[in-house]
Amino acid sequence: MLETRAVVIKLEGNEALVESTQGGGCGRCDSENGCGSGKLTQLFGSRPRRFRVRNDANAQLGSEVQVSLSEGVLLRSALLMYILPLVMLLCGGALAGQMAADEASADKYAIAGGALGLLLGFVLAKWLALQQRGLAVAQPVIASCANSISACAARKH
Repeated sequence: MLETRAVVIKLEGNEALVESTQGGGCGRCDSENGCGSGKLTQLFGSRPRRFRVRNDANAQLGSEVQVSLSEGVLLRSALLMYILPLVMLLCGGALAGQMAADEASADKYAIAGGALGLLLGFVLAKWLALQQRGLAVAQPVIASCANSISACAARKH
């Protein structure tokens, strides 16, 4: 389970808009064993990250909360957004290159097929992501309130 701390900045029904209070990286950026990814985050943008989450803990406005997401969801999303378009690019290029009538035009066909495959891969990835968005298991959720019991109202059951 992947977790981060955040602050609730807006409530909308059973969802909340939260702003992450943790920087990028694993929190070991200052130690010599850390990879330094937090330094890259500071270099390329230090804006707070905001995202919409399910409010299962019934957190109130201003509450510091623990947001969690299943690790499998993150891996599937990364594969969907990066690997699928790449595979479609390669398959489109290979298939179109084989369809060329002569050797001289094979490269042009391969480039056009690769571009079409890449475009189709992005469209397909977007469509699958929209389908996945509706699944409750694929959404980040407020697991608990981090700062005090009073910050979360009585849990809904």
